[in-house]
Amino acid sequence: MPRPGVGLPRSVIAICCTMLQICFGTVYAWSFFQTMLARQYGWTHTETVLAFCLAIFFLGISAGLSGQLLPRFGPRNLALAGSTLFSLGYVIASFALRLDYSLLFYLGYGVIGGIGIGMGYVTPVVTVAKWFPDRRGLATGIVVMGFGVGALLLSKILAPFLVVRAEGDLAAVFMWLGVVFACILIPCSLVLRNPDTEAVVRKQAPSEPTLPYLTTGNFAVLWVVFFFNIAAGISVISFQSELLQEVWGLADPSISPAVLAEYGATLIAVSSVCNGVGRIIWAWLSDRFGRVAVFRILLGSQMIVFGLLMSETNPWVFSVLVCYVLLCFGGGFATMPSFILDVFGSRNMSKIYGTILTAWAAAGICGPLFVGYLKDVYPDRAVMYCFLIGILMLGAGYVFSFLLDNDRMRLGRPTLAQTLERHGIAAAEKA
Repeated sequence: MPRPGVGLPRSVIAICCTMLQICFGTVYAWSFFQTMLARQYGWTHTETVLAFCLAIFFLGISAGLSGQLLPRFGPRNLALAGSTLFSLGYVIASFALRLDYSLLFYLGYGVIGGIGIGMGYVTPVVTVAKWFPDRRGLATGIVVMGFGVGALLLSKILAPFLVVRAEGDLAAVFMWLGVVFACILIPCSLVLRNPDTEAVVRKQAPSEPTLPYLTTGNFAVLWVVFFFNIAAGISVISFQSELLQEVWGLADPSISPAVLAEYGATLIAVSSVCNGVGRIIWAWLSDRFGRVAVFRILLGSQMIVFGLLMSETNPWVFSVLVCYVLLCFGGGFATMPSFILDVFGSRNMSKIYGTILTAWAAAGICGPLFVGYLKDVYPDRAVMYCFLIGILMLGAGYVFSFLLDNDRMRLGRPTLAQTLERHGIAAAEKA
């Protein structure tokens, strides 16, 4: 009996990888549920955002560990485990809401669901990069685009439909989301596998130890720049719906809360498209103009946008600026896989890429929790403070970006052919 995925064209592998990312990316629609949780269960801003922070934190930590485990267990097994945990997280969160037990909700949605996302996130990115060595930047950009547009799927299609069907019962909504995601994720996970050439190379040439790479200055600078770009963007993502509702409510106090919530959901959907599209655009630009140049543009342009957001009172302009922030946020995730391939090569890509995603974990805790604290303590000035902190983080990332250099970072890294030759393997045998 043939193994699942054997004989399928690489385009099918890419589609399944993208579907996995779309489902996992629904975590970015968290702000859709924040107002509902606050109203139905009396949670504070800090309590509601803590679930999102935990999900992102364990996502990043799990992605780092999964990158180390991927070469050993393979993409299918890791994706299956991640898909199961992600779906189970929603089911546990549903029971937690029935019991009105916030700690159980944090365990289900934040810890278990976050671990599932991390296991599932790194797998499709690394797998598709191996299937498309001729178009790595574009291929990984398309796959991680799925993670960006996942919020659109949840905020404008799945969640509103389920909320209406469940008559506002969030516990039922979370239960159905777990079932739906399991039905999509598990079949897609079964298709994933490495290309046959990858298996030949791994059998002939053992992988090099990753510890020397992880202790280099190149890795440290990449981690820091990645962290600051994520921290600024995820602060906006975690509260974008509520921030827009506040701005729109001040501009027109006559608008009802229900309409404001609809406006907020629309912003989540549109900005998620920008998040996804940005991953393709910036990945393509990084192929043409270099990874370092792209990161500097991402960080520098966002500093200007955050400065405008501090005092912007027009809700339409505010929404456009937020969408640009999401465009740049997605661009950082699209550019980083190719950046790592350029600097460290493909031999240990999964391990190094997984480790650098721990910057996502750190940013997921620092950014949203601080904004939640500001909204609870300084409700009238939270918007201004949020974007001021964002400017400082982006500025720090921009300064560190000058320690990056495309050509210098490549020096001293052996090519794959040289690595194979060192192990006594001819390049012709690899082909």
